[in-house]
Amino acid sequence: MARRSRGRTVLSPSLLSADFGILAEQVRAVERGGAGAIHLDVMDGHFVPNLTIGPPVVKAVDRISPLPLDVHLMIEEPDRYLEAFRESGADWISVHVEAVHHLHRTVTRIRQLGASPGVVLNPATPLPALEEILESVDFVLLMSVNPGFGGQAFIPSALAKVAALKKMITHRGLGTRIEVDGGVDAGNVADLVRAGADILVAGNAIFGKGDPAENARRLLRRMREAEG
Repeated sequence: MARRSRGRTVLSPSLLSADFGILAEQVRAVERGGAGAIHLDVMDGHFVPNLTIGPPVVKAVDRISPLPLDVHLMIEEPDRYLEAFRESGADWISVHVEAVHHLHRTVTRIRQLGASPGVVLNPATPLPALEEILESVDFVLLMSVNPGFGGQAFIPSALAKVAALKKMITHRGLGTRIEVDGGVDAGNVADLVRAGADILVAGNAIFGKGDPAENARRLLRRMREAEG
């Protein structure tokens, strides 16, 4: 993946839960806490019922952080905006299987632009939706909440989905990484790592209360202990 991140499992704090009034300070705090990437949720108010950020915010974060920018496009017609997000500094770009008509074309374009391509599955979308695209992506993002808002409760069945995807990847002899987003906290990070997750996105668990740097460290300690 473009811009290497440190460690086997990666913590990617979601800025959706950050205080945008002190965004630079919040980003630097999670860097101190050991974050391996910065997760940015892009929502258009159509594909999901919320409206968040665009390329200017991605560009602003790119200027202040050396970490990989993990840009999750929860939008309709993502192909129209791939170049804009890549030019703004997106290193990893993921698109929803449910939102793209010609998925292979979209994934190919992301790679041509020099970013690492990923695909996303909503909680109710089954793993067979990945059958024809898995070998073409660098990572798969499994949603463990229904996308649109931060602070939702983790859907327990996501653990089995992670394990099943890990088995599929191993069976095919691929190096595809598994990312999980939604309700990730200190109570489930270890189980997710043991199930096969490589990248964990956490928002409220890091930025919700207390010191983001220490919250990130706490999650990372649990992740490292689970790596075995």
